[in-house]
Amino acid sequence: MELKSCGITDIGRKRQRNEDSYLVNDQLKLYIVADGMGGHAGGEFASKIAVSTVEEIIKGEDRLKSGIEGNTFLDHDRLSGDESEQDKLRDAITRAGNMIAHKAIEQPELRGMGTTATVMLFLQDKAYIAHVGDSRAYCVRNKKITQITEDHSLVHEQLKSGLITQQEARTHQLRNIITRSVGVQEEVDTDTIVWQVQQGDTYLMCSDGLSNMIMDEEMQDIINQTDTESAARALVDLANERGGDDNITLILVHATQV
Repeated sequence: MELKSCGITDIGRKRQRNEDSYLVNDQLKLYIVADGMGGHAGGEFASKIAVSTVEEIIKGEDRLKSGIEGNTFLDHDRLSGDESEQDKLRDAITRAGNMIAHKAIEQPELRGMGTTATVMLFLQDKAYIAHVGDSRAYCVRNKKITQITEDHSLVHEQLKSGLITQQEARTHQLRNIITRSVGVQEEVDTDTIVWQVQQGDTYLMCSDGLSNMIMDEEMQDIINQTDTESAARALVDLANERGGDDNITLILVHATQV
């Protein structure tokens, strides 16, 4: 599979620090967006731990020398195919959560820190996706955008229950309240998805600093109009033009050959 990718992060117009982190690793075909939360720079710390831990595990460089006792990890050699890859990603996010939680115990000023995590790993003709929180993964295929992940947020639960409309959800005062995060607790329920990749697909991963400011159809139009790097810059610029209420992070991955 041939992929062309780019990533970008921006502090936005309202925040004092950037608590988002991201990874673009074309060699591994691994891409991560993490949106941190927590005072005293805890959010920035949590998102960086999540990104680096998942990358190390996927690389196979982690030697289980974290010093955290009582953890059992999956023997991926006993699994095969899709199941193995999904469990590997779930395991990586769980271990990242352990690292964050234990760091918060060691440094009480960081207590309560956590992060979203949206991970995509491309292998052969599939994308393996693991997801916690309200950062998102989209696919633009045949010029139409589809949201792959489902937000773990209070507003999304109200939307699914029919308590609010889509328009109300976009402007809801509690739209930033998430129901799952990595690191606040050691164990977290991680969604995993296996997505069939087609030649010509473009994948967008982003923090809510982008998705809260720009409609899906607008993202679709910008991505369809230009190359990945120009589209990434245009999306960040538009989010900032509309107020830049939060940190803005996105990754674009274009499948040129499958």
